[in-house]
Amino acid sequence: MKSAVETLNPTRVRLTVEVPFEELKDSLDAAYKKINQQVTVKGFRKGKIPARVIDQRFGRGAVLEEAVNDALPKFYTEAVNEGELNVLGQPEVDITELKDGELLAFTAEVDIRPEIEIPDYSGIEVEVDPVEVSDEDVDKAVEELRERFASTAPVERPAEDGDVLTLDLEAKVEGEVLEDGLASDVSYTIGSGELLDGIDEAVKGLEAGGEATFTSELKGGSAAGKEAEITVKVSKVAKRELPELDDDFAQLASEFDTLEEVRADSRKRLENMKQYDQATQAQERVLDALLELAEVPIPEKLLEDEVNTRKHNLEHHQLGQMGLDLAKYLEIQGKTAEEFDAETREQAIKGIKTQFILDELVNKEKLNVDQEELTEHLMRRAASSGMSPDQFAQAVVEGGQVPMLVGEVARGKALAVVVEAVTVKDTNGEVVDLSDEEDEAAEATETTEAAAEQAEGDAAAEAKADSDK
Repeated sequence: MKSAVETLNPTRVRLTVEVPFEELKDSLDAAYKKINQQVTVKGFRKGKIPARVIDQRFGRGAVLEEAVNDALPKFYTEAVNEGELNVLGQPEVDITELKDGELLAFTAEVDIRPEIEIPDYSGIEVEVDPVEVSDEDVDKAVEELRERFASTAPVERPAEDGDVLTLDLEAKVEGEVLEDGLASDVSYTIGSGELLDGIDEAVKGLEAGGEATFTSELKGGSAAGKEAEITVKVSKVAKRELPELDDDFAQLASEFDTLEEVRADSRKRLENMKQYDQATQAQERVLDALLELAEVPIPEKLLEDEVNTRKHNLEHHQLGQMGLDLAKYLEIQGKTAEEFDAETREQAIKGIKTQFILDELVNKEKLNVDQEELTEHLMRRAASSGMSPDQFAQAVVEGGQVPMLVGEVARGKALAVVVEAVTVKDTNGEVVDLSDEEDEAAEATETTEAAAEQAEGDAAAEAKADSDK
């Protein structure tokens, strides 16, 4: 076999391959054997039909076609290996010559991973939010803890903001009660916005036993998106009662003995959260700066596939789970289809560039991933997916996704290398030391990649929240 490589552009090549006919022998034998098992010829046992009879009855062309289809992947792979190419996706193959007994020639155009020169990133300087926890932040955290330990007590008065009601609901569309339009003993806090538009106005002022009727657009169920007549009956009105903020509360709500200890613990937790957010922010901004410096050619076919995948996942998975379609999503976002397409393309480009440049850094820095790092990453991914580690690991192995996880960890380590080499300051002008955040490098990269690759999912969630208001 002879092969040659022609560079069409920095991300695409054309392979020209010539195969002497004798190298097709194994594939020809396999073709005759396969056809033998599929056809019957009177006078011959199944599987024992001579090659010359198959040629006469079914045509030599059918045999050659079967043999070539069997042989092409092998010869294409050999040509890729000879050319030391890092190919992306499937090739476009064209058989240019097939002479029986003499020669098979074909071309294969395929995208390749471009050669990337890592720029000098030591001069990068980014700015991040400072780690500052105010007394108001601590007050808010303690108040949230207090809210979790609130109790309720029935009251005999009209319902007010913040009261917890027990409700019976009935929904009618065009005068007919929906099959899934009845609900009993529903607990609802006035002002929470957790049920239907208009319900707060309908129930405020009602006492136990009172009822009201209002119209609202249904957010889910068999008549999602339709206007319905809602009848709501209040069976109980209860007032929320918050515990006193004192040492007794501290002992009830925590492992601490005093309220001051609870406040100190809350401050420390908030500082840790802000430090983690700061580290993540730094890595995201360093990555953005690195991408601006680097020249990264993007394979058009890969970009097209990535854009289509993002659109499909958004429309058929994320939006579907939220009860939205693409038209409604665009309406909520205030975007045209053209603007959506442009944003999706921009996000796809960033995702591809991120992977290319971090993979190049992995190779340049000779970074490896050990079993402990992979296990820790798997545990984090399992937790975010809502699966147990064993379930997630099994799904990863069965889906052949282990190399993908290894790549995520390696890219996290590569980004950490860059972050360590650049200058990070907070908005107060203080240099930020991120050395204590090294253990979170892989996780922060996962977050960064998710932001680049799944930004449309975040927007979908925002759109869902807007639609529920």
